[in-house]
Amino acid sequence: MTPDTARPFVDLLPAVADALAAGRPVVALESTIITHGMPYPDNSVMAANVERIIAEEGAVPATIAVVGGRIKVGLSDGERESLATASGAMKLSRADLGFAVAQGRTGGTTVAATMICARMADIRVFATGGIGGVHKGAEESFDISADLDELARTPVVVVSAGAKAILDIEKTLEVLETRGVPVVALAADIMPAFWSRQSPYRAPLRLERPEDIAALFETRRKLGLDGGMLVANPVPEEDEIPAGEMARYIAAAHRAAAEQKIAGKAVTPFLLGKILELTDGRSLKTNIALVENNARIAARIAKAL
Repeated sequence: MTPDTARPFVDLLPAVADALAAGRPVVALESTIITHGMPYPDNSVMAANVERIIAEEGAVPATIAVVGGRIKVGLSDGERESLATASGAMKLSRADLGFAVAQGRTGGTTVAATMICARMADIRVFATGGIGGVHKGAEESFDISADLDELARTPVVVVSAGAKAILDIEKTLEVLETRGVPVVALAADIMPAFWSRQSPYRAPLRLERPEDIAALFETRRKLGLDGGMLVANPVPEEDEIPAGEMARYIAAAHRAAAEQKIAGKAVTPFLLGKILELTDGRSLKTNIALVENNARIAARIAKAL
């Protein structure tokens, strides 16, 4: 679906439509974090708080999801609460977004699907927790997230805390470089690792301010360089779980997934759930903190654009 042909399938929340028509800043938000990333009621509280933070920064939040076959760009409070409690919601990426629309299904949008829908609505900035990437053992499983290809093709700034730390961050960075995706750490030389402020890997690029990121995005557009950008924004220091400690939990979660033969789209939700259990809930608190931090920065980038 191109932005023009997709319009009959898209419902814009009135506040989002008004902001876009007036040229005011809008920030897209994904919904798999609601449907698959956190338990209820934490998912509902988190989603409402993130929208509030974006509004306080002077931008308009647009949580994106598919509800009954309609692409919703911006959710009402009731729609957001229904999504938070929905059972059987699909986890939607590029491959199955059209299927959900055609079949009247409901689902949470991943990074890839949210980027696609944001582009349909002409929203240029998107805040998430962490992107998908190359899974550990991908040389045998070929498990590589569609998020990486979407970053290469769809012109949206994605603000994250880096790739999810359950992934192979080194290989994820290599694939992003091959696809020509700028990876910019905000005021940091080292890539963050989702729950932790630092990974073992240097950031490919560094910029100091949201305004600098907006300027880079505009420069790329004027140069005719296709695709999006990944902003890696470290979790606040007071909220992080140190990388050394997280490595033990992640290793244990991977062992459990292998023992239970978890595969495909079920891998990431399983690992996140297992880590939540192993950390006695600390990983969820950090996850919420980093999403809120990313939303704040995304709103400032959107205002600068």
